[in-house]
Amino acid sequence: MGQTNLAKRNQSGRHITFNTIQAANSEIHQGHLVLINRDNPIQQTIASDSLTPLSLIPAIHTLREGMLLERTCLRHLADLLEACQGINDIIAVSGYRTKLEQEEIYESSLTDNGAEYTARYVALPDRSEHQTGLAIDVGKLNKDVDFIAPAFPDSGVYKSFKQLAARYGFIQRYKEGKESFTQISCEPWHFRYLGYPHAEIMEQNDWCLEEYIDRLESYPFEYDHLVFEDEQSFVEIYYVAADAGTSTTIPLVECDRFHLSGNNRDGFIVTAFLDKGSRARLTALS
Repeated sequence: MGQTNLAKRNQSGRHITFNTIQAANSEIHQGHLVLINRDNPIQQTIASDSLTPLSLIPAIHTLREGMLLERTCLRHLADLLEACQGINDIIAVSGYRTKLEQEEIYESSLTDNGAEYTARYVALPDRSEHQTGLAIDVGKLNKDVDFIAPAFPDSGVYKSFKQLAARYGFIQRYKEGKESFTQISCEPWHFRYLGYPHAEIMEQNDWCLEEYIDRLESYPFEYDHLVFEDEQSFVEIYYVAADAGTSTTIPLVECDRFHLSGNNRDGFIVTAFLDKGSRARLTALS
């Protein structure tokens, strides 16, 4: 990490103080905001030490033994289930999948359901978010659960789960009316972890992930940033295109903490959090 404080004035005239960090360009394909779809396949498999068994939280009902999720995704899923009081009514149907498992599911659906149905509801191998460990299919807990399209009603605790999901960093990944972007039909059961406040921003603006990643590229570091504010923090979000070569110098605005994610296309997204107390002190000093 660079130690020198730098200063830049963006196009709106706002003075920006920042440090720099270095990121390997391979990290474009890692992070909570990676876009996975037909046009942007998985380039790197998730490290095994980033995956956590759902069995570590025994209260969560699972369709099968041995289910895994990315550790942060699992932690917030548990919090979401507790918040919506759905721990006894919602079952985790499918989490992390290997490429081989996705191939088997795709071929099985072709045989059982046909090509048209499969194209609508089952992603091709390396085009499935399940291979990142950041996607979870949930369903209504009952005797018979459909693995491909589990029932997830829009009432009771299931509706509460959907309403609270963004607060815990989740979006319903495939919504009705967004098929032209996602190329997947509406799936009320499929939720993707992106982290807060990204999920909240998307929910407020009715953006799917494809739309959001495109929008973020219009907020480069040199120009105005996407700003989100809540009771605790002031958040700046901006895009940094990858440099030529093997690594990229990432400018980092003054903040208390930050998250860095690749977009799985051509660059990085910085999410910088400044606690309200810190912002007040900086304002007073400026």
